[in-house]
Amino acid sequence: MQNHEVKMRLFRIKKLDIFIAKQFGLLFVGTFFICQFVLMMQFLWRYVDELIGKGLTIDVLAQFFWYMGLMLMPQAFPLAILLSSLIAFGNLGESSELTAIKAAGISLMQAFRSLIVLVCLIACCSLFFQDVVGPSANQSFYRLLIAMKQKSPELEIPEGIFYDGIPGSNLYVQKKDMKTGKLYGIMIYRMNGSYEDQAIILADSGMLQSTAEKKHLLLTLHSGEWFENMRSQDVVNSASVPYRRETFSVKRIVLDFDGGLNIDDVSDISSDARSKSIPKLYHDLDSIHLFNDSVGRAFFADAKRYSLRMPTTLTKQDSLKAEQQMKAGKVNIDTVLAKLTADKRQRAYGMAASDVRMAASDLTMKSDYSIQLNRVDRRHQIEIVKKITLSLSCIIFFFIGAPLGAIIRKGGLGVPVIISVLVFIIYYIFENSGTKMARDDNWTVWFGTLISTMVLTPLAVFVTYKANRDSTVFNVDAYKSFFMSLFGIKPKRHVSRKEVIINDPDYTADVVTLQRISDSITEYAHTNHLLHLPNPIKVFFSAGNDQSIKAMNVVYEDVIEDLSNSKDKVIINELNNYPIIAVNAHTRLFRRKWLNIVSGVILPFGLFLYLRMWRFRLRLYANLKQIKQTNGRIIQRIEEMGQESAR
Repeated sequence: MQNHEVKMRLFRIKKLDIFIAKQFGLLFVGTFFICQFVLMMQFLWRYVDELIGKGLTIDVLAQFFWYMGLMLMPQAFPLAILLSSLIAFGNLGESSELTAIKAAGISLMQAFRSLIVLVCLIACCSLFFQDVVGPSANQSFYRLLIAMKQKSPELEIPEGIFYDGIPGSNLYVQKKDMKTGKLYGIMIYRMNGSYEDQAIILADSGMLQSTAEKKHLLLTLHSGEWFENMRSQDVVNSASVPYRRETFSVKRIVLDFDGGLNIDDVSDISSDARSKSIPKLYHDLDSIHLFNDSVGRAFFADAKRYSLRMPTTLTKQDSLKAEQQMKAGKVNIDTVLAKLTADKRQRAYGMAASDVRMAASDLTMKSDYSIQLNRVDRRHQIEIVKKITLSLSCIIFFFIGAPLGAIIRKGGLGVPVIISVLVFIIYYIFENSGTKMARDDNWTVWFGTLISTMVLTPLAVFVTYKANRDSTVFNVDAYKSFFMSLFGIKPKRHVSRKEVIINDPDYTADVVTLQRISDSITEYAHTNHLLHLPNPIKVFFSAGNDQSIKAMNVVYEDVIEDLSNSKDKVIINELNNYPIIAVNAHTRLFRRKWLNIVSGVILPFGLFLYLRMWRFRLRLYANLKQIKQTNGRIIQRIEEMGQESAR
């Protein structure tokens, strides 16, 4: 029978896991596409110029967006998990389903377990995309981008506007045929340096094509005229420069044009760390280390031969003798130079300066090259760590989003979106800043790439702990009370007249109680000197509770609670004059004794707390005085009410 109950209980929990997984899964699919779209639009702004005016076909654009989507999928996973977990558990909390789950004896971590498995699978998918799909998508994307740059330039030429994209020429086209590539109503204004070298070409139609090497354009013109200045060295007066006019039926012109193809761009695709898997990165790192070591040894050998070379004519005995003379102070460089003639001295100075300049130039060049090699090495290391940290961020974002959703208990796209954006911005700032600092060799690779994880992991642990213990992380009143207590801001009491009163106050007993409180205050002020500085030894090492004030405060709050049922406006207004007493702030700093001892050892911090305690002692003195005065006024008012009722 017991085994049957255990099985049934496990079955119920399994159904709950399925229910929560469905809630999360549906939201994850929707938020993933939203995040993917936002990231793609943000990424698209970099390449808008490459798409506009190129005459690209639908299939080319489809490839462009497909490869872009594959590249950005690992970045969309964490944000989608954060947003979907926030909304899912916010909806459960808002509909009181989360409360019902906890009431059934199921903890929050038990409710998380199905999603933890699901999120771990998503993290593995993210790693797979980064290690397998991402590198090939990255290569294909940038190859496609280079191919788009090589698109025929006639597609960029607008109609009815002068186009200056060709160096040394302005081209005007009245109309163009996108299917055939023909241009109609052509006017070309060419200027190769000065006014005298200008030329104007008119043609009815033409064709513009790129050469095979993509460095020139072949312009074929039909039925046109050519006007060109004839500059001659024999002509002195530039105002009377002759020109020639040529009418042609067919004319071919070769124009200089760099289509944007850079051999380095093509080579960088295969050598880019983002285009490599983790095994490939480790393999290339070994090759990079071997190459960098060989370059370093070669540079050191060159330095020994040139920058750090020693005169070959000196023997070992000469070196030892010179060293002994230097130690004895028998050798003075200035004395040696003084013995030289002016010409020899000037020649020595010139040779030394020349050697220094050559050595400095050589070392600068080698330093720049070494920095470049080191940067390639660091980029490979960064990419390895980023692939792992980006996958782990899926799990971290879940343990931020799900507990926060359980705490705030707000579904929909309002508060969850705001929190998700804030968390992702923090992650993005630390991630990009750390990566840049690591890439520039300002930070170590592991610190720069892990700083975002190190910042968000404690946050995930904190909110998970708070949510599991049902703590109110976003309770504004709690934070307000804490800071008011920390800075010693005096709180105010708010007592308002009740619309419905069940039990009237016992005025007779309240008068007796108020009088007893006033007597206790007089006795307390006589025995405790609140205006004096507190004893530092008692404050930091033997602080205890003030039982008199604590007992008085209990009676004090009870009588205020009873009098708050009064219908008299005067009494209600007087109740608001009662201060709220801090019963421990004037005797001890912290509840734990060891914290008091530590704060006393740390002198600047301890001095601040000591003065703060003295301030609370002065405040307590003023509060007791105010309580005594208010008691007198309320007692007087109760007596007046008794006299009025007797009449």
